[in-house]
Amino acid sequence: MRLSSNTSFIIIGLTVAGKKFRPSDWAERLCGVLSAFGTEKKMKYSRYVAPGHYDGEKAVFVNGQLYEIEPMGYRFVLNFAEDNDLQLIEAACPIEGKDGSL
Repeated sequence: MRLSSNTSFIIIGLTVAGKKFRPSDWAERLCGVLSAFGTEKKMKYSRYVAPGHYDGEKAVFVNGQLYEIEPMGYRFVLNFAEDNDLQLIEAACPIEGKDGSL
């Protein structure tokens, strides 16, 4: 599935064929690529990319605004999903709806 720029989406930890994606911490690893260490010396996920769960499966929630801030990061996350044949849900449950913050 090809998404247009600025589209929020969810990457589900299942392949298109329905197989569970491994390793089990893939979502945290993927989000870690776009994370940073804050002043409190703790890793902090980007406000545009966050791990979570969707219908009982590991997932990564991607806010489409990431494209405006860091287009290469947006394409990296999207290409990761496509390269690994993972399920994508377009414009569903962006991060700001997930935990009330953005």
